[in-house]
Amino acid sequence: MGKRLLRHGIFFFLLLNVVCQAQDLPLSQATSGTSSPCEKDAGSWGAVFSEERLDAWICSLIGSFMVGLSGVLPLLFVPFEVGAALKSEEGSHRMKQLLSFAVGGLLGNVFLHLLPEAWAYTCTAAAGEGQSIQQQKLLGLWVIIGLLTFLSLQKMIPVSEKQGSTNLINNCKPVTERTLNGSSFSKQDANTPVQRKKSSPAHCNGSSHLLSSSTQKIKMSGYLNLLANTIDNFTHGLAVAASFLVSRKVGLLTTLAILLHEIPHEVGDFVILLRAGFDRWSAAKLQLSTALGGILGACFAICAQSPKGTGETIAWILPFTSGGFLYIALVNVVPDLLEEKNLWNSVQQVLCLCIGIVVMVLFSFTIE
Repeated sequence: MGKRLLRHGIFFFLLLNVVCQAQDLPLSQATSGTSSPCEKDAGSWGAVFSEERLDAWICSLIGSFMVGLSGVLPLLFVPFEVGAALKSEEGSHRMKQLLSFAVGGLLGNVFLHLLPEAWAYTCTAAAGEGQSIQQQKLLGLWVIIGLLTFLSLQKMIPVSEKQGSTNLINNCKPVTERTLNGSSFSKQDANTPVQRKKSSPAHCNGSSHLLSSSTQKIKMSGYLNLLANTIDNFTHGLAVAASFLVSRKVGLLTTLAILLHEIPHEVGDFVILLRAGFDRWSAAKLQLSTALGGILGACFAICAQSPKGTGETIAWILPFTSGGFLYIALVNVVPDLLEEKNLWNSVQQVLCLCIGIVVMVLFSFTIE
């Protein structure tokens, strides 16, 4: 399966290169001259779907789909089922290490890619120093809006479900000494054989009910991550299409740079989905569905007719997405890591978090 995905990725990138070279009309022809028909009809739908734009349409859509296709690459790097991982102590430690790497990747993506790109646009677009300061304050405001939006979405979980699980736990009587794999063992005399009681929905089983309540909360974080990833892919589609509007060479380089940047980020997103309770194939399918955001972003950029029009959209989408990623990393994932009591495991998790940041740093400097 991994080799097949790799072959498909190489095929799509070669197809993108061939399509770009097969177009005879360069994009510069559409923007050169004072009496170009495309300049006169820049605001019309005819100019959007003209032959001069055909090159940008085809290359942008293929490039955006390739960026979205990178969401299934983590299948090559995360070869185990989340259920099997959580059943053993070693697997649980491994999952927390991957989650730590995911947190580092999310933080690196926010502070080394998304926010600097939005900051660079505000600095170049502002006419004066006063306007630049206002734009930068607006950037911070959009980060806060992103945080509050994702907080509001998670608060929309029905309160009755949480209360139902809590009541079931509170009604339980402390009659068990320990719980193992969903079966209760009563505290008895040493000479009395231990009797196993099968767990049921009505039976007091603190482990199972706590797991049920936790699963409802965790799965919401998975959907929030999918939403943030879709918006992130939308910005990638904007960047890919805006680059192809400039030239084919710039478009190809931008697509390759985004693909390299997305690999560690997608691995982190994939691990967060596994933590949310999805199996590997469901997580891969959901990751692939976020490619629709990139395609929509590419269509929006081409319809905007200019890189400047896409830049105005990027100026608020990037900080908004940053707020969402910060919420997912610091509110949904980090609290689970703070529950670790073993010092050595905690050190390993911090190291994995730092590795995630270092990987994003290396990719950022390599791309630039």
